[in-house]
Amino acid sequence: MPDTSRSLQSEIKQQRPFVSRSQEGAIAILRTAEVVRRRVATALERHGVTTQQYNVLRILRGAGPGGLPTLEIADRMVERAPGITGLLDRLEAKELIGRERNVDDRRSVVCRISSRGIGLLADLDAPVEAADRALFGALSDADLDRLLGLLQAIRSGAG
Repeated sequence: MPDTSRSLQSEIKQQRPFVSRSQEGAIAILRTAEVVRRRVATALERHGVTTQQYNVLRILRGAGPGGLPTLEIADRMVERAPGITGLLDRLEAKELIGRERNVDDRRSVVCRISSRGIGLLADLDAPVEAADRALFGALSDADLDRLLGLLQAIRSGAG
């Protein structure tokens, strides 16, 4: 088993040992998340969308033709977006989504992915999948299952 402490310490050029294994775990997750985010962002940049915009488009594609209210989209985001309205404004300006007031509740705005947004996601599916494979290709299915289980345990424990 490789010495992960030494590896992470070297990677971030940290001279002193971590205060605790928990701190090391948190930093390892944050560092890894940044590596994953950068790899996916690189695949998306070529198509003019950010990771948060991509996340919204995937959420709306999954929602189907009925779309979703703005606050529901915000709740489903992988990364919390404090400015969900501005994010949706930019997607609408690119004609990737459409918005309309909910007829039953005028305070609610329903968002739907446009045909242009669906086409963009179709173009992005292969490059994003390639990025995912490059990142996780060294892991077996059993390794991935274990990783996903461990990450779920951390999220569940966070309350």
